[in-house]
Amino acid sequence: MLSSPFQHALNDLLYTHAREFVGVYDVALQQFEQVNAAGAALLGYSSVEAFLTEAGHPFCTLEKKWQQLCEQARQAGRQEADMEIVPREGPPFWGRIELSSFELEARPFLLVRLTRQSRLQQAERELAHSVRRFEAVFANATIGIIVCNQPGDIVSANQFAQQLFGYAPNELLGQRIEVLVPNAAGRQHEKLRHSFNAHPQVRNMGHNRDLLAQRKDGSVFPVEVSLSYFHLDEELYVVAYIIDITFKKEAERELIAQRQRVEALNTELEQKVADRTHALMSTLEQLEQRSQELTQALAAEQELGELKSRFVSMASHEFRTPLTAVLTSATLIEKYPATEQQDKRLKHLQRIRASVNHLNDILEEFLSVGRIEEGRIEARPVSLNLPTLLEETVTDVQGLLKAGQRIERQTNCAAPVWMDPSLLRKIVVNLLSNAIKYSGENSVVTLQADCRHHQLTLRVQDQGVGISPEDQEHLFERFFRARNVTNVPGTGLGLYIIGRYLELMGGTIALHSELNVGTSVTITIPYENHPAD
Repeated sequence: MLSSPFQHALNDLLYTHAREFVGVYDVALQQFEQVNAAGAALLGYSSVEAFLTEAGHPFCTLEKKWQQLCEQARQAGRQEADMEIVPREGPPFWGRIELSSFELEARPFLLVRLTRQSRLQQAERELAHSVRRFEAVFANATIGIIVCNQPGDIVSANQFAQQLFGYAPNELLGQRIEVLVPNAAGRQHEKLRHSFNAHPQVRNMGHNRDLLAQRKDGSVFPVEVSLSYFHLDEELYVVAYIIDITFKKEAERELIAQRQRVEALNTELEQKVADRTHALMSTLEQLEQRSQELTQALAAEQELGELKSRFVSMASHEFRTPLTAVLTSATLIEKYPATEQQDKRLKHLQRIRASVNHLNDILEEFLSVGRIEEGRIEARPVSLNLPTLLEETVTDVQGLLKAGQRIERQTNCAAPVWMDPSLLRKIVVNLLSNAIKYSGENSVVTLQADCRHHQLTLRVQDQGVGISPEDQEHLFERFFRARNVTNVPGTGLGLYIIGRYLELMGGTIALHSELNVGTSVTITIPYENHPAD
């Protein structure tokens, strides 16, 4: 036991000269009976007397929380808590309150000690709050989140990811990420992981491939995966964000089935149109045979003229010529039943096949316009060898050349370029087809390609009929055809589709033409030179 003088010295040191708030709180009266000068100043009071005599105290603003702390301290003997303190004067601050319970003359009291938190303590508290917020977001996210270290070991997985793959809590930790990848024995995924570790970047996985994930029970399901990364203590960590797209895939399959049903209905409708066209043509033949008999009846003649007008308007549509060729050839085939007439049958079969291909090309153009306007076509650049693509494209259109026509090709693109090969091929095929179609026999079509400063410049020039200045203003509109080529088959969609493809690739198109001299079309497309992932 310390002697009375020592007790007085310790009281003076620990209470009177303490730098933080120290006070004695009467639980029954709910007021402070004693407080040190430093504590009164900390809470914005001019003196101890001002603190003790003023009704209430700053802790009263904490309402229920202060009462709960007092009750907990009474029950446990001691209680601590971090609180935001609002002093009588000055800005709020965070402090740590410590309450110690004791009794004096059978009355309950609390020794209250308030320490203002330092900047380091505030930073630690904010860091703890930030960590808790991150943990809340991570744990409660509605997508699967998995964190792996550089060797591919799973170091963290949120609850949704564990449920998604059918694992118990913490069962995924320490396992290789390949346990979630079907057919991982082929080591393809491990190679991709090493490639990502060598050049980490925030991106989607799959590169336009369907991705499948594997549950613990061995079942697989389609997913979309986005990759991110961070460094901790100079070690790379990879974060995978995983979404189950089973319902999305089912919706896509249903959409394909619906489209197939629509195409079947379109085919049926086209057949009905063909049948009715045939019936209408038969009716027209009968009307023409009897036209001399009906010349005396003006009303009947007017009716026939109106019927002819409607027929010509309908039959002038682009489908008339190939449909007529199909019907005619089909009729003629019936007239060659003998074996030695096989060559004649083949001739008409070839006409039918060409007509059907022409109709397919027209329908494909219509479908391409629909896909473009619905936003279902995107540019997907890859590393490609441009000279090889152009050579293959020129080979594809050789069958369209007229007698004596030829294509001259000049290419100045040695290095691979980063570009969408499908869209580029369709653009070049369309330009070459137009040049061949609107040029005469024994003419030359020139294809030039030049790669400079990360930009492809491609020019197609012909010696055809040319386009008038008035028509050039409307060439990139849907279904527009120049007035001097209305007798040449076509839908008027080619340049419109080319223009939309170039928009997707960030390119531009320019056209120069003179009547009876020829047309030159120049497209420019930017590209990059870097290896594919």
